[in-house]
Amino acid sequence: ILYGLLIESRGKRHLTQMFGQYVPPELVEEMDRNRQEISLEGESREMTVLFSDVRGFTNLSEGLDPKQLTRLMNEFLTPLTRAIHERRGTIDKYMGDAVMAFWGAPLEDAEHASNAVAAALEIVNVMDRLGPEFRAKGWPELRVGIGLNTGVMNVGNMGSAFRMAYTVMGDAVNLGSRLEGLTKAYGVNIIVSQFTREAAPEYAYIELDRVRVKGKAEPVAIFEPLGKRDALPKEARQMRGRHKQALMLYRDRQWDAAEREFFTLSQAEPSRVLYRIYLDRIAHFRQHPPPEAWDGVFTFSTK
Repeated sequence: ILYGLLIESRGKRHLTQMFGQYVPPELVEEMDRNRQEISLEGESREMTVLFSDVRGFTNLSEGLDPKQLTRLMNEFLTPLTRAIHERRGTIDKYMGDAVMAFWGAPLEDAEHASNAVAAALEIVNVMDRLGPEFRAKGWPELRVGIGLNTGVMNVGNMGSAFRMAYTVMGDAVNLGSRLEGLTKAYGVNIIVSQFTREAAPEYAYIELDRVRVKGKAEPVAIFEPLGKRDALPKEARQMRGRHKQALMLYRDRQWDAAEREFFTLSQAEPSRVLYRIYLDRIAHFRQHPPPEAWDGVFTFSTK
């Protein structure tokens, strides 16, 4: 019995050493109870990846001394990480002010997409709550851009003889990074792909666009999550309906009708960059009509 307890203790200690930096303690406990599911070898499985980045961080941090910068980083990365961990996410890495995380490994998670969307929405809430605290300390207010994608990814312990890391790779991962880079262009905090939207249907979304990101031939529809579908206010539901109608008119080349809809939406939500984007595109297409084969997709030539 004593030998068995010793082996069990060593096994748990090994799991903690391997995954303690990636997942919260309670998930390590769950992994200890389900060791047969844990594999460090490379494998492919459907997962959801999240990329988060602070907008304009280099400029924002220029006025801070090293100690202030370190405190600021710790005070925003800690609650951001907590938002991910509390929703069963695995931290892949910190890259300066950027964070990469994923759901669906090392333990499988049937709700990986839903948990990732919930974490992204909570991260935005965290940043809003931190704003007054940071201002009181003379620190800049931070705004994040978050990209989410769901798909088949390669996951495992990867690296060299000198250093290994439990991480994910693949085209689906790269798309998540590209979507994070588009958040500033569309003036939103979060962009999810059509694949994440399909895998997390309990959330309400508005379609932002259909795009081809740099390095990808196939277009993808991109969306902004608004919150749980059953908790969406009446005004937001009405806005979604008008937004959907405006997009349909735009893609049908009904420029006048689409312009009226987008203008009305822009008057109701003046801070939304998205409606100005479409009004500008409509003005352009009036002067330079798209080709007959136009599919309504916007192609990005930069990352």
